Amino acid sequence: MKLGILSTLGLILWLPAVALPARIVNAKQETRSGANGLERVLQGILTTQTEPAWVGYVVPAVAGRQLSCCSDWGGSQRDCSSCRLEEKQNGVRSTTEAPKSVKLEAPAEIVVLYRIAQKQLEKIRVFSADCELDFGGLPLIWLSDVKPAESLRWLGSVATDATVENREGRRRADGAIMAIAHHQAPEADRLLETLAAASRPLELRKQAAFWMGTVRGRTGYEALRRLVREDTNEKLREHITFALSQSQEPDAILTLIQTAREDASTRVRGQALFWLAKKAGRRAAEAIAAAIDQDPETQVKKKAVFALHQLPKDEGIPLLIQVARNNKNPVVRKEAMFWLGQSNDSRALEFFEEVLSK
Repeated sequence: MKLGILSTLGLILWLPAVALPARIVNAKQETRSGANGLERVLQGILTTQTEPAWVGYVVPAVAGRQLSCCSDWGGSQRDCSSCRLEEKQNGVRSTTEAPKSVKLEAPAEIVVLYRIAQKQLEKIRVFSADCELDFGGLPLIWLSDVKPAESLRWLGSVATDATVENREGRRRADGAIMAIAHHQAPEADRLLETLAAASRPLELRKQAAFWMGTVRGRTGYEALRRLVREDTNEKLREHITFALSQSQEPDAILTLIQTAREDASTRVRGQALFWLAKKAGRRAAEAIAAAIDQDPETQVKKKAVFALHQLPKDEGIPLLIQVARNNKNPVVRKEAMFWLGQSNDSRALEFFEEVLSK
């Protein structure tokens, strides 16, 4: 099929999978080869492109993860209505149209996109390869034959070179790390670990840790387990408790429990308890109750009481009542009473009636 300029009237061009396994709307497209090196091609575009344009290619996607077409967040169901990259709010829109179909399996490829203007890389986006992408009439330079290893190398350089202290630099770094995490290649795991190393800026490390937990399965979990045990940065370990809560690995909850019991930091133990409550389940409830009884810090005990409030009511309310009735620490009992009062649960009301009638 000869590739030409797409109509800006909304015509959708359907191309063979080897060329472009995505639905493209409203783009002025040209195709170039990336076989001689992705960095060389991208640097060439960056040195000449003054007007806004997009550059894109596909790479194999990490197994078992789905990208929502109209957000940067993975989900179990994906609405593949048109995503308008040139609208505000980070270039996406939420459509009110019902999805045409719900895909039970994630596509085997992702689309990596770069927005370039004034010879500068402005943003990086990544989408499922079956999404309909609307480029708002801008040029789209499509690169064929891109090697995943070269894609990772380029994205890693963008992430490390970005100045994360300013908003634009941080946005580029965040987009690069998200794209890295969704690459199938095992080199992506090693690159994320490198980005989470102690020599990197904290915000970069936190983003790498988040995507390890969210996307990278067992390998990502193992890396987080090492970091939360060994890293000396309290703020990073605190963030890792959140990343662990996003992991689908069954052992992640055990690591959260261990962190809630053993971490040297009051803040980290408290955050581990908070995210344990979000995971819920019998083991989480037991760990939270144990923290109330055994943790030496009152602030951690108070955080644990709040965590009980976050549990499903059938699990949390009886435990809150037990704490309010029996705990020896008056601050902890008061905290339990407060959260019982916020619950609007009939069992809490009965408990208050019992206490007041004595």
